[in-house]
Amino acid sequence: MVRQEKKPRSRGRKIFLAGCAGLLVVLLAGGGVALFAYHHLQGNIDTVDINQALGEDRPAPLPTGAQDILVLGSDSRSGVNGDLAGGNVGGTARSDTAMVVHIPKGRSRATVVSIPRDTLVTRPACTTTKGKQLAAAQRVMFNSIYTVGGPPCVVKTVETMTGLRMNHYVEIDFAGFKELVDAMGGVEVTVDTPIDDKYSGLKLDAGTHTLDGTQSLAFVRTRHGVGDGSDLGRIGLQQKFILAVLTQLQRQNAFDNPAKLYGIADASTKALTTDSSLGSLSSLATFAQSMRGLKSSSMDTLMLPVAYDRIDPNRVVPAEPQDQQLWQALRDDHAVPAAARKSPAHGGS
Repeated sequence: MVRQEKKPRSRGRKIFLAGCAGLLVVLLAGGGVALFAYHHLQGNIDTVDINQALGEDRPAPLPTGAQDILVLGSDSRSGVNGDLAGGNVGGTARSDTAMVVHIPKGRSRATVVSIPRDTLVTRPACTTTKGKQLAAAQRVMFNSIYTVGGPPCVVKTVETMTGLRMNHYVEIDFAGFKELVDAMGGVEVTVDTPIDDKYSGLKLDAGTHTLDGTQSLAFVRTRHGVGDGSDLGRIGLQQKFILAVLTQLQRQNAFDNPAKLYGIADASTKALTTDSSLGSLSSLATFAQSMRGLKSSSMDTLMLPVAYDRIDPNRVVPAEPQDQQLWQALRDDHAVPAAARKSPAHGGS
């Protein structure tokens, strides 16, 4: 396992947001930055060598040419992130958010599948970030896998669950996420019911709001102020935010403002960790060019179907057969059928 480490602040202090990763690659595809800016942005990026850690025992790439990306973040709020959206949790790091982003051939649409952090899964034998061999284990809470094994073990688990090869891996830093949203000038979201979450610090009336970086971070972490107070409600807010980011990007047309474009790209790359094959501006730009046809209206967001665990009702497990119907549809590059969207633990789709 080889990891290029340039910034100690980034280790174990990542928060995911799929829209941010998509934002970065779209911006960089616009080109036009000066050479000094290119080198500066390139120096911001951290990488992790997922392929070396996982070896050859992985699902084969899809013959259709579809791409699957695991976008992940942790809930650590130590160090520079200590005062953000909930405070310090002792320096530990768990995968606070996980999404599988499936992009079919043609790159004009995408399916985003959120995996609830409290899902009990079988963790396969894997090699940790530090090169240690970790034995397989059953009934492991999904968000703990990052803590004990790092990105390689999370990717290995997701590939085992889904039968999909993760072509790329992306993390976004907690503090960097805040700076990114502020560089965009905030993000506009609409909520149907009031939100009052004392844990994340978010309080919003029903209606449309432009959230700054601090509020946006609280928004994607809020769960006590929405729905039944579980992680399932938070997933809905995260997916709403993804679509809001993409919609705003399209509306703002940042390419017409070079200074703003550079500010967003700078904040993005400071926050970003990718797999080594995606960890350069040229690789990101190439990938972005293939994504230019993707719009928020063509993104299908859903949650892995889950059911409450029979032993511990505070945990969920993948619902059968809906979960396998979902992953099979993505492996076949088909639209996800209605039957695969039914989640017993969430009262439907």
